[in-house]
Amino acid sequence: MLLPSFNHIDTTYTHVYLSPHLDDAVLSCGGAIAHYTAAGERVLVVTLCTGAPNPSGPFSALAHDIHTNEWRLTPAQAMAARLREDDQALARLNADTFRAGLLDAIYRMPAIYDSREALFGPPARHDPLLPALRDLIAALRARLPAATLYAPLGVGGHVDHQFTYIAALTAGGRVAYYEDYPYAQRPGALSQRLDALGQEFASETLDIGTHLAHKIAAIEAYTSQLDVLFGGAAAMAEAVTAYAAATHPSHGTYTERVWRHAGSRQGQASNISTPLA
Repeated sequence: MLLPSFNHIDTTYTHVYLSPHLDDAVLSCGGAIAHYTAAGERVLVVTLCTGAPNPSGPFSALAHDIHTNEWRLTPAQAMAARLREDDQALARLNADTFRAGLLDAIYRMPAIYDSREALFGPPARHDPLLPALRDLIAALRARLPAATLYAPLGVGGHVDHQFTYIAALTAGGRVAYYEDYPYAQRPGALSQRLDALGQEFASETLDIGTHLAHKIAAIEAYTSQLDVLFGGAAAMAEAVTAYAAATHPSHGTYTERVWRHAGSRQGQASNISTPLA
């Protein structure tokens, strides 16, 4: 169910997933979301960058390339089409969603994030996304003090994922960090990110064997993303299954893994700051 405004977020949600873009939470945590909703727990996906750009731009060459060659959608079509995909995906997982309406990096600062190197590099100092996220996450924590918040680790380095990680550090309460998929499937990407953060983390795994098919079915709803991310639906199912098998510590089933700052009392995130470039 789509919540029409922040004020419709009630206090009964126990799991809140911060998704930088339309698909991130499902790609990374779809099995856990299905697990919790099947157990009768309420799950809210808060998708951050869901604002539609002005169809007339300005757009960088990178944005034109993404629209034309990856999504195969015009700027006027892109957000509406992706919202419909997200509706279908979350309905398959029985999760509710609130959309913050912020702009994706390629729309927010087109002159800065104008190449893949910039989009997956150090975040810009004066990017307005970070203060907006800090305000939103503080409001979420005030409304849902007992809920577990799940934020991306920032594996892969997309600036919107990095900002979400940074903003979540000061959330307080229970915070866990998920492995940004499919970036995390690249050899060495996860360990490289953990090393770069320079903090002690402890991992936790959740058995999603019963719900792996639900996760795959939900990801299939993102039709505009399947070819560019995986090369099609069949390859996606194979890759998702392989990664879920690889994260299980003793093999034989399928899991998803999250990370918490080691030594943080009762799972609370410590006040660690990550400098911007």
